[in-house]
Amino acid sequence: MTYYEGFLIPVPAAKREQFLAHAGTVNPAFLEQGAERVIECWEEDVNPGQTTDFYRAVDKAADEIVAFSWVEWPDKATRDAGHAAMSERMKDDPRWDPQKNPVPFDGKRMVFGGFTGIVERGEYRKNSYVQGFAVPVPEDRRDDYRKMAEHGWPLFEEYGATRHVEAWGDDVPHGQQTDFYRTVKAEPGEAIVFSFIEWPSREVCDKAAAIMMEDERMMPPDGMTMPFDGKRMIFGGFSPIYALEK
Repeated sequence: MTYYEGFLIPVPAAKREQFLAHAGTVNPAFLEQGAERVIECWEEDVNPGQTTDFYRAVDKAADEIVAFSWVEWPDKATRDAGHAAMSERMKDDPRWDPQKNPVPFDGKRMVFGGFTGIVERGEYRKNSYVQGFAVPVPEDRRDDYRKMAEHGWPLFEEYGATRHVEAWGDDVPHGQQTDFYRTVKAEPGEAIVFSFIEWPSREVCDKAAAIMMEDERMMPPDGMTMPFDGKRMIFGGFSPIYALEK
């Protein structure tokens, strides 16, 4: 299964072009070290939640948006080797010099982690509208969660989705200010799932969301209770603004 690095990034709305320029300079380094794809998505349909949301996840300031981004690696070993190589290159590679390539966001509030793909359906298509999720799942219900996600894919596809990824937390650090655990108010014994569904457009996604809310087939398979607390799941809609792949 693919190994995913997921990111939630607070970016000043006025610095979209600087964010793109920074990504265009730094992100090729991931492919040089074996990554297969890097995607950066800009907030489009994100709303405050009652318990959790993307805004609280990154302690968003009034002038900021949330970027939902990920890097796809063929496996964890390639990712670990790639990170080790990049750590060495950062010492003298001008792409990582903040004086030459200023970081246009507060990295101390960026949320990140490594995740192992457990459900991967459909195919990547450029310029897809992205629904992004972070989900707290009890560690002992991993298989139930995977089965529920696989049960849902044919329905997502029926409604127009082109790709569905569920990735299980593997290397998710605890941060001093922000992290994926705080993002979903994770409880002891819970893992984090980084997930996204790709659609041809926001219009297709919005139409599907309205219909699926009434579709009884979206319930978990017979005999299974919901394997996570939906009140603490965070979700939102994002538009891709940068994509790089082999």
